[in-house]
Amino acid sequence: MGINAIQCREVSKSYGKHHVLNGIDFTVPAGSFFGLVGMNGSGKSTMIKAILDLISIERGHIELFGKSHRKVNAREQVAYLPDRFSPPIHLKGKDFIQYMLELHASKKSKAAIYDMLDALELGRNTMESSVRSLSKGMTQKLGLASCLLSNKSLLILDEPMSGLDPKARVLFKQQLFRLKQQGVTLFFSSHVLADVDEMADKMAVLHKSKILFEGSSSDFKQKHGSDTLEQAYINCIDVVE
Repeated sequence: MGINAIQCREVSKSYGKHHVLNGIDFTVPAGSFFGLVGMNGSGKSTMIKAILDLISIERGHIELFGKSHRKVNAREQVAYLPDRFSPPIHLKGKDFIQYMLELHASKKSKAAIYDMLDALELGRNTMESSVRSLSKGMTQKLGLASCLLSNKSLLILDEPMSGLDPKARVLFKQQLFRLKQQGVTLFFSSHVLADVDEMADKMAVLHKSKILFEGSSSDFKQKHGSDTLEQAYINCIDVVE
């Protein structure tokens, strides 16, 4: 039986009387791509922060590679990019990349760094530019490059393609699939269902604090009677509206 990169059991989180997560269960097998789907405000970012122990949970258990998420060493193999990513504006691009590589204890040559920038079509002059001068798309690429260069076995990315143009999305996906061939696990959130359908081995639908479905996108479409993931999603959430 293979090891799980992430395992959540009966995870609950509330803010006051508002239940954001209520008895959440799902499993992310190591080496797989897993998409967490939900509308804006559905709790996807809260779920990710709970996995990373950035917020406390009231009930339940979360494990990373078989270790409690509360243990620092459980997160040794994790690289994380938050939604609305904003690096320190006083840094240059090269300073940010170097800082993140040191944080991840990842030793990469200058050539490897520039190869990644080229792969994402992020101009090499970005390394000499102040972060504050970068566009949203360029800033997002910089954050994604730092994760792709991290040498970590689990990438947790919150809305990773936010701000990317169509070509950048394609280039980023190519790099992700290259890492998948090396056994890297990806857990990502998205409200863009086409990305989930294309990339995820498994998906989970988070809606009104509960997981409504966990499994493959093809099974989800079959269960909810549609050839498209978008319509299947509407059919799924309409049941509980």
